[in-house]
Amino acid sequence: MSGTKSENITWHGSNVTKEERQKVLGSKGCIVWLTGLSGSGKSTIARRTEQLLLEQGVRAYVLDGDNVRHGLNRDLGFAPEDRTENIRRIGEVAKLFADSCMITITAFISPYRKDRDAVREIMGEGEFIETFVDTPLEVCEARDPKNLYKKARAGVIKGFTGIDAPYEVPAAPELHLETRDKEVDTCANEVIAHLRAGGFIL
Repeated sequence: MSGTKSENITWHGSNVTKEERQKVLGSKGCIVWLTGLSGSGKSTIARRTEQLLLEQGVRAYVLDGDNVRHGLNRDLGFAPEDRTENIRRIGEVAKLFADSCMITITAFISPYRKDRDAVREIMGEGEFIETFVDTPLEVCEARDPKNLYKKARAGVIKGFTGIDAPYEVPAAPELHLETRDKEVDTCANEVIAHLRAGGFIL
């Protein structure tokens, strides 16, 4: 594989084709990439979507930003280069989940378009579903479930997305969830409807 630091390594393929795996498991993998400001509802929508899919017998799993930073990415901070590496790593993990025929739902701020696009590029055609959780800054700040906006406004947290660090809105997301006046179930069902229309729910 290009870009690796290690030498003498070889990519090993599988004895099973993607189509054979899909037939046996009865599902088709993809990444539903939820992106939006802190407090926009990404994790809540992701968890509810996962729950509804599992209730329908569909293989699904959520990779949440905070959870990943407790383990796999605990060595990373929030500087721009760390944010990029955070998304690169989780993109690779999500790809493995999707290859296993799992509908993989990620909930990351992922503020930079180039980082989201880099994940899109490693996926098959149509398998990366960028989902913009569009919640106005004032609504996110009013919710402030972790008191992060309050700390950012006070200068306690530096480089906070939406306050003193940028958030680059998706240019052409596959899904645009405007959450201001919508219930969580409405948003989750919009995601599921898109998955069904795209043939990911077999």
